[in-house]
Amino acid sequence: MPDISANFEDALIQSLKGVEDLQPSDIADFAAKLAPVYGVDPAGIESIIRSVESKLVTTMSEGISLVDPDADHDDEWYKKRDDIEWDYWDDYERQLISNNWSPKVVNTLGDVTEKILGLLKNPQEPSDWDRRGLVIGHVQSGKTANYIGLVSKAADAGYKFIIVIAGIHNNLRKQTQIRIDEGFVGRDSTPDRKRKEVGVGILNRNRKFPITLTTTDKDFTKQIANQLVADLQGFSQPVVVVIKKNVHTLHNLYNWLKEWNLKGSTDKIADIPMLMIDDEADNASVNTKRSDLDPTRTNQEIRQILRLFRKSCYVGYTATPFANIFINPDSTTEMLDDDLFPKDFIYCLDAPTNYFGPGKVFLDEDSSDRILCTINDAEDYIELSHKKDWEIPDLPPSMKQAINSFVIGKAIRMLRGQERKHCSMMINASRFVDVQRQIREHVSYYLETMARGIRYSHALPEAQALKNEHMADLKKTYDEEFTNITESWPEIQKASASAVDSIKTYLINSKSGEALDYKHYEDNGESLTVIAVGGLSLSRGLTLEGLMVSYMYRNTKMYDTLMQMGRWFGYRDAFEDLCRVWLPDESQGWYSHIVEATEELRQQIKQMQRDRLTPRDFGLYVRAHPDALIVTALNKMRDAERRAFRINFSGELEETVIVPSDEKIAEKNRQVIVELFEKLSNSNPDKSEELQGAYFWKDIGWENIEEFLNGFRFHKQIIAKRNAVLEYLRKIAKKYPNADVAFISLKNTKEATTRLQLGNKWDLLCQKRSVGTLKGEIRKPAEEDGFYITNRQRVASRGVEAVGLTDDQLRNAETEAGDVKNISDHFYRTVRAKPLLMIHLLTLVQKNRETGEETLLLDIVPAMGISFPSGDYTETVEYVVNKVWLQQDMFDDPGEEDDYDS
Repeated sequence: MPDISANFEDALIQSLKGVEDLQPSDIADFAAKLAPVYGVDPAGIESIIRSVESKLVTTMSEGISLVDPDADHDDEWYKKRDDIEWDYWDDYERQLISNNWSPKVVNTLGDVTEKILGLLKNPQEPSDWDRRGLVIGHVQSGKTANYIGLVSKAADAGYKFIIVIAGIHNNLRKQTQIRIDEGFVGRDSTPDRKRKEVGVGILNRNRKFPITLTTTDKDFTKQIANQLVADLQGFSQPVVVVIKKNVHTLHNLYNWLKEWNLKGSTDKIADIPMLMIDDEADNASVNTKRSDLDPTRTNQEIRQILRLFRKSCYVGYTATPFANIFINPDSTTEMLDDDLFPKDFIYCLDAPTNYFGPGKVFLDEDSSDRILCTINDAEDYIELSHKKDWEIPDLPPSMKQAINSFVIGKAIRMLRGQERKHCSMMINASRFVDVQRQIREHVSYYLETMARGIRYSHALPEAQALKNEHMADLKKTYDEEFTNITESWPEIQKASASAVDSIKTYLINSKSGEALDYKHYEDNGESLTVIAVGGLSLSRGLTLEGLMVSYMYRNTKMYDTLMQMGRWFGYRDAFEDLCRVWLPDESQGWYSHIVEATEELRQQIKQMQRDRLTPRDFGLYVRAHPDALIVTALNKMRDAERRAFRINFSGELEETVIVPSDEKIAEKNRQVIVELFEKLSNSNPDKSEELQGAYFWKDIGWENIEEFLNGFRFHKQIIAKRNAVLEYLRKIAKKYPNADVAFISLKNTKEATTRLQLGNKWDLLCQKRSVGTLKGEIRKPAEEDGFYITNRQRVASRGVEAVGLTDDQLRNAETEAGDVKNISDHFYRTVRAKPLLMIHLLTLVQKNRETGEETLLLDIVPAMGISFPSGDYTETVEYVVNKVWLQQDMFDDPGEEDDYDS
């Protein structure tokens, strides 16, 4: 479709904006009628129809909030004021619509920000007050758009001083300043374009422009502030500052507010209601040796600024709620006394329906296989645990293939009429700036040689063109990765030269001085096609416009670090089918686990809302969540030989993710399984049911589960977790006296190779699992010989916890999940409302990813898991971990990064 104009999509959107109750069929009908007017072939506009559908038919739910039901707060105070004119919000709403946001999504955004505004204080309330809250979103899902909407409405309501803390890096602060300029201020704060109207300013030239004390290239300084503001009380329009989360910058702002504006007074600032937005609120928890990024001092400086105002609201925004404001293993008092804790409210945002999120990348079986690509050849080129003086001889073949797929993707987007859209690739393979520089140099050289070859071959007949090795490599990548697209290879071959010639390479770290300035290209009517090479600077908050291919070769297991590294989440209208994410196999497993853990945390908020619990209850629950150990371990346990944590298993599945390799132990465990089966068969025959793929017992006394767990031999490394599970089971026995038991087999008996006979007529068929690997080698646990079960460290398949549920329970789970296709097992646990013991037999193999060959390691290996229902947040048990656990389960320490922005 090389003749399709980008104007066609804009015209189609404009023609559809007046259609009420717009449906996808309406878009297709209008597109077919409009295409001939623009000289467009109606047979080749599917991608444009999909793009328009995502913009106009996309919807978004309002999300849910967790507040203290006993607190004396009127959350509809703004409805009782007749003096509010929503000028700033109206401008922002018009800007979003003009940028082709779905009207339905904009309308919901207005409702959501209105609800969050209600959770703040009425700025006209005369007494002293403060509010502390947290908004939980998704990575790259629109949190910035949400808080700009909140800032706009807060300014309309009378908040006069607004502070936006925009992460720890210069490039993120600059990006946020641009967004604030366009969505709230209305004027470009770039020094040489100081008075130029942008965004909302263009839409309404009669508005009162807010005053910004920072610019796109300058963080807060007293000198600039003194030039712009003579007296805070003297301005009718609001004042906004966008600052970096840096100790020195925060302290400079504090001193200016205290010393200059207060004229030396020791009193607090009165009559200036203040709103502080802390973007990436969890990022104060990073463990670092740099004094300007010290989390304790950062927290202190933020609290000092808040205490300067008689009327203040603090709202943190994060996508990774496993954070220091919730998790402090030392004491409950420290968590609750910290006034950054969101004691007043937690609001959990929903993402729009067109969000390209972690579930689609890691959990959706239909899309994961297409999107995910495995890095299994990089170790010889860049060791995972390399030093800063590591020398790279060449790019790994997998990285070259990733670049090839980016070139092909760019060519396809040009064929789809998207040549004026930004297009990005991310390479994050080292924490060291010098190694990043080497990668960038190799990438540039590879692109240069590719461009030379393609430039002279793209217009040749296919057979001749493929004699060029680079063109042949592109064709091989096309055949392997792009079987799902409609664009043909001859079309792509012709467009390949323009595609590769358009690509620029950027080095993004604190030492390079380069910045991804997409706005500069937009202002000149152009787009940016870029391969961005970096480390931590690419890993948090920074938006890579049109991100299509990601190559992530890092080995941290810190939850928040991993999720924030995932810049590939966001919105991929009209090119989602071209997106690729390259990760080591072990990282894919951990991302899958984290996605499920974080989603289950969101579901707990919904359950707690139904139970009328408070943010304090949620904070205590997160602290006691088993997965919180991953977040806190490096920060809090660096020097500990042994350490006890209080943990809670509500809503959790705990499995034998490590099994001993000793055949004698396996035989002993097989015998324990047979004994349990026989005991249940003899004592509870009326409670059993033979299902497809399982043998199931309903409502078995918890003492049977305890006896089984005591008899089952666990790998030494997880015995402590077994003990904690047993203790927790005893503690909840009064509430849950019975449990379900399922012997999990295979639905398709033809897939079975080995089995264990249970009773006289039933066989437990073995399920095949790959063993966990690290750097391509079998990962060995400490303390005892054994194997990790998959890199994801998961025994049961997704959805297996539906076993034994009634039709009504299954329907309730589907209704609660809202997604019949990909239901998290969390919903099955909720409707079951009692523990479930699952028993498995496994065939463990090591799979060669290059050849596909499998090597048998262990057979008929017993494994088990027990899941607990949601709703019990108070019972905790002690779990002791040691340095061995740390060394086995932790990799990169994010605090040792060598590429922090200054």
